[in-house]
Amino acid sequence: MKHCGTQRLETNRLILRRYANEDAASMYKNWASDKEVTKFLMWPAHSNQEVSQSVIEDWVNQYSHENYYHWAIVLKENGDEPIGDIAVVNMKEEISMVHIGYCIGRAWWHKGITSEALKAVMHFLFDVVDVNRIESRHDPRNPNSGKVMKKCGMKYEGTLRSADWNNQGICDACYYALLKSER
Repeated sequence: MKHCGTQRLETNRLILRRYANEDAASMYKNWASDKEVTKFLMWPAHSNQEVSQSVIEDWVNQYSHENYYHWAIVLKENGDEPIGDIAVVNMKEEISMVHIGYCIGRAWWHKGITSEALKAVMHFLFDVVDVNRIESRHDPRNPNSGKVMKKCGMKYEGTLRSADWNNQGICDACYYALLKSER
């Protein structure tokens, strides 16, 4: 892989950019404090803005690493306010694979925004970072997350039973992936 760190990406409606410490209030308000958004995630809803601030400060510090890829999702029509998050949450250098995780504020669900963000990140990872495999997974009780993966061309590879956990406890994990050669 040809690591270059988190780069600013742009689509028709979105800007995907690095987080800044000033994003904590938007993160807390728009998605991190919402138990419905975090229901199928691996981190609990933030209890206050200070938690969001601490998390963002850690992310900002990670940008010094060239193999760190983490974006704030910004809707152009909203100015510079983040409405969601997308990141490489796991990486296996030896097989040139990245695993992507994402979430978006409930006010922006079912508008194609997450799919638009994921497509942009996938193009960047395949074309610039030279990744061979991009994968993601979701709890089968959260089928809309799988619809995002399908819409972006990922292929369903199977469901691992009781192989994962989230805020609902131990769960199954539906895996999707796309190889560079399949684009």
